This record gives sequence, structure tokens and C-alpha cells, in this order.
Amino acid sequence: MEPVDQRLRPLGNFSGSLGQRVYQSLREAILRLSFRPGDALRKPEICKTLGVSRSPVADAVARLSAEGLVDVVPQAGSYVARFSMAEIREGAFLREAIELAAIERVSGSVTEAQLGLLRRNLRLQAALVAEGDVAGFYLADAEMHELILSFTGFRHLAQVSQTAWLHVNRARQLVLPVSGRMEQTLAEHQAILAALEAHDPRAARMAVKLHLSQLVRFLEPLERDHPELFNPGKDAG
Repeated sequence: MEPVDQRLRPLGNFSGSLGQRVYQSLREAILRLSFRPGDALRKPEICKTLGVSRSPVADAVARLSAEGLVDVVPQAGSYVARFSMAEIREGAFLREAIELAAIERVSGSVTEAQLGLLRRNLRLQAALVAEGDVAGFYLADAEMHELILSFTGFRHLAQVSQTAWLHVNRARQLVLPVSGRMEQTLAEHQAILAALEAHDPRAARMAVKLHLSQLVRFLEPLERDHPELFNPGKDAG
């Protein structure tokens, strides 16, 4: 396990109030699995690393607990929440519903300028695959999906989608490093772009549905392969 000071990016990398920056640093570290599910969040170490008092760290942990990313156990401490397969399936279901509706809307009205943004993003993805840059590919992947959602004209859609996708996003950090998965993901993205270039709603919908179903297919075995990262109790009922 990395020392805390190597898992948290300095607050200068973030914007906003002190409390907001502490929250962003901790949240990023949890989402990218620098803090693994089940890890204890030792507030004195976090305070020392980030150079802040206990108050903004406690506030950040409370916000992360409300998001379901941290479990606060009275008299015991705060821990990074373990994965729940039920929450992952629900998030994937919601994301699919949003993205299928979005791609149908966009496919009939996408402009050449918007297609240009997607082509540029896919060229970047291809370069990152060639370099084996998993972290960079992860960011470019997210940007592509956000672009498509933004093309609907609905300002809050990307935020709603990100909230639905939160637990899936964290779990998929375990998937992209799998051999061949980045290359396959790139091919799936290229199929989505081709359908948009053809202004074909049916093909675009099928390409998105295949893409999202592939991710879930890779996520399903995680509970079996990494039982220490899951909390079976969250799936009960």
C-alpha cells in the first residue's frame, strides 16, 4: 500500500474553497483506487499530508459518506466503502438508459463541428492505447461520453449520468488494465463514431448498447475474483 502522501494529490491541483479542494483530493484518490475498498482513512495522516486542520478533512469525509464512497463506523473509524454488485448493476442500468436516449437524440442532429471534436478525442485515445497509458485513456474515454451527452443540449445531463455511474466508474478501474480491454474499448468507441457520422440512430443505439454491455460483462466476475473488495451485506434484499 502506498503511503498516504503519495496517494493524495496536493491541494494546488484543485480549485475552490479549502474544504472543496480537500474533498476533491480525497474523492479522486478513492475513485482511481489509490485508496482501495476497505482501506482506513486516517484523518491525522491526511491532515498532515494536505497541510490542513482536522475540520475540512472531517467535512470531506462526511460528504464522501453521503455519496456512498466512505463508510463511517462509530467508535471505529472511516473506511473506503467496499463495492456492491447491486449498486454497480443499478448504476450500469441507469447509465445505459441515459446514454441510449442521448445517442438517439444526437445521431439525427450531430454537426460536423461536433463530429470533429469526437474524431480528435478518438485520435487521442488511439495514441494513449499505443502508449499503454491506462490513466490517460480513462480520462479520454470519460471525455468522449461527456461530449456526446453535451450534444443533446441538456446542461445537467452529464452530471446526472456521472452520479448514476459513480460506483461503476470506481469498479471499472480494475477492468481497463486487463490485457486487450483498452483496444476493445477503442474499437467500440470507433463504432459509435461511425454510426454518428452516418446519422444512423439505430446503428448508434446498437453500438452504445454493445459498448456498455461489454463493460458490465467484465465487471460481473469481479465479485468472484476480488471478494475482499466487496461487501455482500450491501447486496442483501
